Amino acid sequence: MSLRYALLALLTAGPVTGYDAAKRFRGSVGHVWHAPDSQIYPELRRMQADGLIEGVQIRWGPRSTKTQYRITAAGVQDFRRWMSTPLEHTPERDAHHMQAAYLEWTDPDEGRFILRTHIAYYTEQVALLTSVRAGIVDRTDPAILRRLQARPESEHEKIIAYKAFSYSGMIARGVSEIDWATAGIDLIDRLQSSTNRDDGVCDRTPE
Repeated sequence: MSLRYALLALLTAGPVTGYDAAKRFRGSVGHVWHAPDSQIYPELRRMQADGLIEGVQIRWGPRSTKTQYRITAAGVQDFRRWMSTPLEHTPERDAHHMQAAYLEWTDPDEGRFILRTHIAYYTEQVALLTSVRAGIVDRTDPAILRRLQARPESEHEKIIAYKAFSYSGMIARGVSEIDWATAGIDLIDRLQSSTNRDDGVCDRTPE
């Protein structure tokens, strides 16, 4: 059900079309909850059927219209209820850490390549998230500007603080993954060095 509440969170900043929702999921909301377009559009229709949002037709071009969704009072109430309820922690499904647990089944160079790929991914993510967080704090990020415009000025400080807090957590997690993979490469080096020494001892011919 998290997709539903991610969409409600998006709508608390103002009305969006399905296209806008999908586009913003590839930006701000997508940093914390990934969803393809094929999931977003059906969920918006289900939310409308459940009375959490309402769709109104707005003009789109000279001869066509599109549906713009707004959160309803029932949607606000449901979002507040969800926000007030601690979420369950789902069981882990971490393919990368599981793969690392069996690196003895691959060549050391291949193991290093796997971990360097992991480092490269999280290095890029940390840079992106750090940039977004800076935009939030500086009030230059488009998503934060839309949200601030939709809320009273008295709420602006806490809106920025909580958004920056969330991004700080994701950045810290990314840095932790980089450190973990770097330590993994060091481990491969040590194990390979130890194996080479042991092989050298076994291969010696007694004098």
